[in-house]
Amino acid sequence: MTPRKDNFPYPDPPVRSPSLQVVNPHAAAVDIGAAEHWVAVPPDRDAQPVRRFGTCTIDLEAIADWLLACDVTTVAMESTGVYWIPLFEVLEARGFQAVLIDPRQAQRAPGRPKSDPHDCQWLQRLHAYGLLAAAFRPANQVCVLRAYLRQRRMLITYASQHIQHMQKALEQMNLKLPEVVSDITGVTGMAIIKAILAGERDPVRLAQFRDRRCQHSEEQIAKALQGTWRAEHLFALSQAVELYEFYHRQLVACDAQIATHLATFPDQSGGQPLPSKPRKSKRKANAPRFEVRTPLYRMAGVDLTALEGIEEETALIILSEIGTDMSRWPSVKHFCSWLGLCPQHKVSGGKVLSRRVRPGANRVAVALRLAAGSLHHSQSALGAFFRRLRARLGAPKAITATAHKLARLVYSLLKHGTAYVQQSLEEYEAQYRERKVKGMARQAKALGYTLVPLAAPDGQAMPAVAGAPA
Repeated sequence: MTPRKDNFPYPDPPVRSPSLQVVNPHAAAVDIGAAEHWVAVPPDRDAQPVRRFGTCTIDLEAIADWLLACDVTTVAMESTGVYWIPLFEVLEARGFQAVLIDPRQAQRAPGRPKSDPHDCQWLQRLHAYGLLAAAFRPANQVCVLRAYLRQRRMLITYASQHIQHMQKALEQMNLKLPEVVSDITGVTGMAIIKAILAGERDPVRLAQFRDRRCQHSEEQIAKALQGTWRAEHLFALSQAVELYEFYHRQLVACDAQIATHLATFPDQSGGQPLPSKPRKSKRKANAPRFEVRTPLYRMAGVDLTALEGIEEETALIILSEIGTDMSRWPSVKHFCSWLGLCPQHKVSGGKVLSRRVRPGANRVAVALRLAAGSLHHSQSALGAFFRRLRARLGAPKAITATAHKLARLVYSLLKHGTAYVQQSLEEYEAQYRERKVKGMARQAKALGYTLVPLAAPDGQAMPAVAGAPA
């Protein structure tokens, strides 16, 4: 063991196997932490190849200076929480090739000691041998858009929590407003709540704030608004409403920031006009407060909303997470595998142990699953595909398979820049029937029979049926 200044023994450099070739001779690695970072360089670059640094900005600059002095060009680090982001950005700014890896790739071999110095040395060895694959990270401009969209999603989550607080306060006062109004944050619900907070207690007058589109009558609403009006519950309701409105004001400001940043992307549309919207959808309560299709079309050069099930907000999430450079994935299979929408085959001894998809919370995969689930009533080829699989395999597997098909379409549109040509429901059903007839014909032939179509009364061929033995 080689001693160092603080008497902590470093293990001697292991004898490298001649079968492994060093791919990255100038590789270093960092074990990320909240209070300290451990950095390892090749053993022949410094008398003390493993060092501990702090996490302040001056410490991050010191890490970069030491790596430059050791002639390091590429650095690997695990994606530990958000602690890796400042160091990653500093190293990228200083010209290093920063490689972010999935912690599952660096799982230690059984029996090895577990400590921060040993972990960074293990990462350095794996990176030097080229055994670590870099995690996907989009271009910096897309990262900024992604940060804005994730902040927006967090604001929506916070606002929804205060809707629950409003419902709780109303229930404690025995005001059955949620039972007679589908959405208490809608026109009727908010008008009644604001009147209650302004001091109105007469149920009949409160029911007069009913919007004409509300399904329940004024008499039903008035009956539901006879409560106890306790002061502490009114105070809780008031604060919940204020916090709900505050987060929605923050949401408007966030939408303005997103719209401004979308305008900074180069125009990839080639001057082509935006195609007309193939379908109209009802505006959702938390939809962006600006026109989304046009800047997304300029950014990507294609209209993702032409795909069935993908609305403007879904397209915005997809482009903010993956960008438009599809060359980061060698093929569409790599892209779908990265999304976790492909079966993960586990076979041992010739026996299939599992074919489940990889568990994960990829935001693009989640958006595509939601888009796939909305195709249940779609009169399109994708809608028929979803319904056919749902009847045979169940909803969860049908949603995954349809999301996989949507992912392939998204990859094709962004990769080749071609417009989406929608297949009609009739064309899909005709192709499906033709494939089914061919499959039945092969089965009949294997059993020694021949399929013979029967002529319909009007002269058209009826579905194929089994005929006499061949």
